[in-house]
Amino acid sequence: MAVEAPAPTPVPGTPLKTLLPQILPALVVGVGSGLLFLGISGLAERLQHVLWSTVPDALGIGRYSALWMIAMLTATGIAVGLVVWKVYGHAGPDPAASGLGGPPLAAGVVPGLLLASTLSLAGGVSLGPENPTIAAAIALAYWLGRMVTRPGRPAPPGEAWVALATAGTFGALFGTPVAAALVLSEALAVKPPAPGHGPAAGGSLWDRLFAPLVAAGAGSLTTQLVSHPSFDMGLPPLGSPGFGDLLTALVVAPLAALFGLLACYVFPALHRAFGRLRHPMLILPLGGLLLGLLGVLGGQLTLFKGLAETRELVTSADSHDAGELLRLAVVKAVALLVAAAAGFRGGRVFPVVFVGAAFGLLAPALVPGVHPTVAVSSAVLGVVLATTRQGWVSLFIAAAVAASPAILALLCLASLPAWLAVTGRPLLELDEDGHALH
Repeated sequence: MAVEAPAPTPVPGTPLKTLLPQILPALVVGVGSGLLFLGISGLAERLQHVLWSTVPDALGIGRYSALWMIAMLTATGIAVGLVVWKVYGHAGPDPAASGLGGPPLAAGVVPGLLLASTLSLAGGVSLGPENPTIAAAIALAYWLGRMVTRPGRPAPPGEAWVALATAGTFGALFGTPVAAALVLSEALAVKPPAPGHGPAAGGSLWDRLFAPLVAAGAGSLTTQLVSHPSFDMGLPPLGSPGFGDLLTALVVAPLAALFGLLACYVFPALHRAFGRLRHPMLILPLGGLLLGLLGVLGGQLTLFKGLAETRELVTSADSHDAGELLRLAVVKAVALLVAAAAGFRGGRVFPVVFVGAAFGLLAPALVPGVHPTVAVSSAVLGVVLATTRQGWVSLFIAAAVAASPAILALLCLASLPAWLAVTGRPLLELDEDGHALH
């Protein structure tokens, strides 16, 4: 006897009169998030050029000599330590316990947070711009949104501004609204918004994503028009994948995930060790000195947020043997741990991509015939999955690095053993008590 599958229960749609008023705020927040990201990134790049090119050239010192790397990163630690110590708001909460998004910070904290982040980015610290930029966008959107609300009318809930600013900044960071849609879909699946506490709450998933996607589209278009961002690392194109490619993906992704988990297990202990120093003017300068020493060990490629360095590493992969690639992956991972544990303000996604790329290039270096695109994208998938525990974002970033549609099927399959390796394990984020989140 055939059993018919039950028909899905239709979700009531959100009225048009509820969705239409969300468009203008979403556009404003999206464009504002894009401009904020562009402004901070542009300022950091100009300052980086001064610190790593103009000044050492004027002093007659090698731009990436051991002396300059140690001096520059130690000085960056001192500068960021002063901001954390003296500037109002102390540059925001402990970054080790801060993920992507979160509740709005007080608007007065934003200048110190952005200053500390800009100094970190320019000074060569192994962190990206994503966490501080998203936190600043959320705080400003929430503050401005409350200011422009008409008297006598209820202000939109805080969760609405958080969703718009998060989506707008993700769109700006990756140059496409797809990443924002994936992040928010995963967040809504874990914790659906209560009625009246989010964009189009109570409707279908697409109703709830409507305004954030408008913001993400506006943010991504803003950066596309100005800077043309791309995660394409110049890897060779992948044609029709074969069984060898599938085997590569199924092996490399979980191995890379386990490599990423090592960092997650070390992170809480390293954070506690720095915390024993208690004062930011001890913690951050020491962190900067250690980062300088790591820069000497790993070289120029292991400095900065890692996106341009990943592209350079991939294009010069033939000039690195397996030992050098492993050294680059380990040094960058340790630099990321030191930077995050010592309290430098920045995100962890971009450096993790470099770690994954260096780890993935080990496969073709050790086993001739392995396709580098499959190995690199699978390793990026595994390491990002281990450190963030966000499956959709990990798949998106790994596919974007490969820039090859044929890789998607392999990555979807490779994500399964990688997920089994990391699920229930700690990730690269702590709770308020300094314990690893799971």
